[in-house]
Amino acid sequence: MPIAFTSGEPSGIGPDIAIIHAQKEREENLLVYCDPDVLINRAKQLNLSITLKENETRKASELSIFPVKTDVEVDAGVLNPKNANYVLEIIKKATHDCLKDQCSGILTGPINKAIINQSGIEFSGHTEYLAELTNTSKTVMLLATDQLRVALATTHLALNDVSKNISQESLTKIITIINNDFKYFGIKKPRILVCGLNPHAGEKGYLGNEEITTIIPAINKLKKAGFNLTGPVPADTAFTPDSLKNIDVVLAMYHDQGLPVLKAQGFKKAANITLGLPFFRTSVDHGTAIELAGSGNISLGSFNTALSYFKTLKDNVTSS
Repeated sequence: MPIAFTSGEPSGIGPDIAIIHAQKEREENLLVYCDPDVLINRAKQLNLSITLKENETRKASELSIFPVKTDVEVDAGVLNPKNANYVLEIIKKATHDCLKDQCSGILTGPINKAIINQSGIEFSGHTEYLAELTNTSKTVMLLATDQLRVALATTHLALNDVSKNISQESLTKIITIINNDFKYFGIKKPRILVCGLNPHAGEKGYLGNEEITTIIPAINKLKKAGFNLTGPVPADTAFTPDSLKNIDVVLAMYHDQGLPVLKAQGFKKAANITLGLPFFRTSVDHGTAIELAGSGNISLGSFNTALSYFKTLKDNVTSS
């Protein structure tokens, strides 16, 4: 089965990624969900040859395409909220095809959350949207490099909303998903380091009590069930070499607690992976790079990492 590639924001570099990737013969068949005119026009800007096929192809300079028309004409590098519905529609169609076993999963290109919200559609991110489309009660956002994996207890929330969205129940579900889905990485009992929420993990309640009331009880309950957990560890020391020794994944309490470390270490070589869905989903770790669309001056490093992780996850299905 092909891998669905949702090309994301049409005025960004998602279409460029698909075209540049297709310049060489490849092992996998990537089915690109995109407006054909966007790909043809972008290829002209890039001065690259591309032939669009509605059937499977792995040949150089050919792309398999699932055609979806934009609502208005696309100019590379110019965001237009009138195409917000199109961006969501390609994700919907790819999700539908995965649920029907017509694709093996989704590799998502970058989207612009602000322009979707500017159109009047409430949207917080791929992770949440895919959970909604698949009726999945809980998913986990995981970013990974060759050296580090960071999962998130909360995703795209204002900092003021983080604490009230962390409960014993939510942490139990998240850690259980991580524990179960790491078999797809070839790890059957992952060693999970759990960060504290507050500075110094609350300093025994003097700097916040979420560790005492929520995080520690959840950890203790899961330890009794046989989970391999460490924590809560203060976030300022959680990512030191000594702390990460013999750890498979770090669970950060919020987006910017864990991801700055990972991206500083491996930006353009990291992948975003959603755990808990009924199919595999990986993604690039960067944004739409509007200013680079059509320039050819982009890196496929994160895309290649996301594709490599997709293959790893898929290959480990049979051995899990």
